[in-house]
Amino acid sequence: MNATSPGYIDLQVNGYGGVDFNGDEVSAESLHAACERLTEDGVSKILATIITADVQAMSRKLARIAAIRQQDPLVAKVIAGLHIEGPFINEQTGYVGAHPRDAVRPADVESMQRLLDAAEGLARIVTLAPERDPNFQVTRMLAGQGICVSGGHCNPSLDQLDGAIDAGLSMFTHLGNGCPLSMHRHDNIIQRALSRSRNLHIGLIADGVHVPWPALGNSIRCAGVERCFIVTDAISAAGLGPGHYQLGEREVVVDSDGATWAADRSHLVGSSGTMPQVAANLKHHLHLSDEDVTRLTVTNPQQILSL
Repeated sequence: MNATSPGYIDLQVNGYGGVDFNGDEVSAESLHAACERLTEDGVSKILATIITADVQAMSRKLARIAAIRQQDPLVAKVIAGLHIEGPFINEQTGYVGAHPRDAVRPADVESMQRLLDAAEGLARIVTLAPERDPNFQVTRMLAGQGICVSGGHCNPSLDQLDGAIDAGLSMFTHLGNGCPLSMHRHDNIIQRALSRSRNLHIGLIADGVHVPWPALGNSIRCAGVERCFIVTDAISAAGLGPGHYQLGEREVVVDSDGATWAADRSHLVGSSGTMPQVAANLKHHLHLSDEDVTRLTVTNPQQILSL
């Protein structure tokens, strides 16, 4: 981004520059420092993302960020809102991803309202599994309040996906991730989501690790640039290089290629990427135009925030 360009907008940031947004005791000073680092990297707005834990712990973390934001103009400027990812996701291996299985649960209106109350009006996106939302009650509840409902870490049938869309589902979180390495070659959640991309905004992680470049390019071509947006899914390791980091209670190992692994190397946990790296990747590996890169990293996510 040059000085006259609009800043990047990242709708899924779990941490940045050594700061874990999912830590129990994230401080005002550390959150301010993370926002300074984001600004230096050309990012104008993010959604701070809180992932699955028990509802009480998630509520505490959401309330902490909301409280700091009220007191710090820079944090308020950079953190446009909150993305609640879980706990209403699919608990099966692969689909649960890096989320703690013991905290995953079916969706219910009372628990969702507790999380919204803790977020103090800042919830902008909630990622859930449609098949874990009985009668799509929580989806309807959120859509009725103008909150974007996104499918993710899920495996709904096509009928369930259509039912969720009818109830207000309008987005899909990091397509190609939050699903097993081995699935049916044709009948899988990636294909189902892409088949409904006229009705869904499709989120993608563009680091070349989470989704190989040919698959990422295919998804963008299938859904269309106008329906896609790019996130980093950044954790505290973002911009810092190899080492050991935290995401909530989990230890994360970043290797020499920038891949962010669980301590046992069984699966990826977030990303160490930054939006400038993402933009360079899209140009270099997918040969996208500057206009298309801007649509994916600025224009489209801004439109989602404005819905």
